[in-house]
Amino acid sequence: MYNKLFSYFIILSGLFACTERPEADDDQVLKAVIDSAFVFAEKQSLLMAEKYKDQQGRLPRTYENGKDVSSDSRWWCSGFFPGSLWYIYENSQNPAVLKYAELYTDRVEREKYTTDNHDVGFMIYCSFGNGYRLTNNKKYEEVMLTAAKSLGTRYRPQVGLIRSWDHNTEQWQYPVIIDNIMNLELLLWAATYSGDARFKEIALSHADKTMEHHFRPDYSSYHVVSYDTISGTPHLKQTHQGFSDESSWSRGQAWGLYGYTYLYRETKDERYLKQAQHIADYLINHPNMPDDYIPYWDYNSSDIPDTYRDVSAAAITASALIELSNYVDKDRASLYEHVAKVQVKTMASPAYTATLGENGYFILKHSVGAYPLQSEVDVPLTYADYYYLEALTRLREKI
Repeated sequence: MYNKLFSYFIILSGLFACTERPEADDDQVLKAVIDSAFVFAEKQSLLMAEKYKDQQGRLPRTYENGKDVSSDSRWWCSGFFPGSLWYIYENSQNPAVLKYAELYTDRVEREKYTTDNHDVGFMIYCSFGNGYRLTNNKKYEEVMLTAAKSLGTRYRPQVGLIRSWDHNTEQWQYPVIIDNIMNLELLLWAATYSGDARFKEIALSHADKTMEHHFRPDYSSYHVVSYDTISGTPHLKQTHQGFSDESSWSRGQAWGLYGYTYLYRETKDERYLKQAQHIADYLINHPNMPDDYIPYWDYNSSDIPDTYRDVSAAAITASALIELSNYVDKDRASLYEHVAKVQVKTMASPAYTATLGENGYFILKHSVGAYPLQSEVDVPLTYADYYYLEALTRLREKI
């Protein structure tokens, strides 16, 4: 039966046999794409930084219907723009970018005390985490450790997971969303930094329970699983932001792939590596995955191909695949790198990259936040830019 994995190896064999376009030349082309993408990203993001610099506490969220949409630090995406600036600074060493990275990172600091939702990991680790990685600023250590303690308060031992949301209590007893897998990285950092094993215990319990209950036999995942607070077992499984409860919401699949990839990096537990590989293979070989690997907002939307793509899902997937390629055998690594390179080249093209000064100063176009809720449909999103820049950074290190 035809699948993308088989066809890829046929193509790969042909490339190896061809002497007219050696791999080194392809890498030079890709390097030029990445260099150009960073030059543009720096110019565009400096315009964004200048736009909001005098708007006290504001951070960019999206650009919709010709209007800027911003938030304060409370919005779950608040850490992504500072994180984007850190990735740009990492690749350019421009002191002007560093100044803004520090400015916008500081705007998120109060979220280290956030205990009413799980997104403190996104907020703090993407901003302060990258800042600490690049500058070793000791102040950032306290912020991240405090944030990890705040996140840990949402863990209930009898359930074994970190609670995601506190709303919709008439339907959900203890809701956990697949996105929450992304916040465990902050806890794993805190365990290493502080020596407190409890952070790691919470993170791995959450990872294991999610692997057990969130994924279907084909390694697609639900978006929301709500747990009974007494028995600790699921009482409801849904896909709140996807096409249907049993569908594969594309960004949710990307979160899972990314999460189990870094979990393997941090623990070297082969179960997590196998989980990441299974998810990657499911996505790459999905019959509704487009040839350019920019997924539709849901792999099972009834309107495919006449529906929206979600470039945020592509950016997260690309970044995860680039890292995952470091941990697998040669054939899988070649496949994962191939897919990520196609995604990056496509995202860097005019089809998905804005022109300078347009798109509300966001880098990428055509993301989908929550289509069923008609929220942020076919717009730029700050986390799409963040994971795109991370993917560019990771790919640059490999070529």
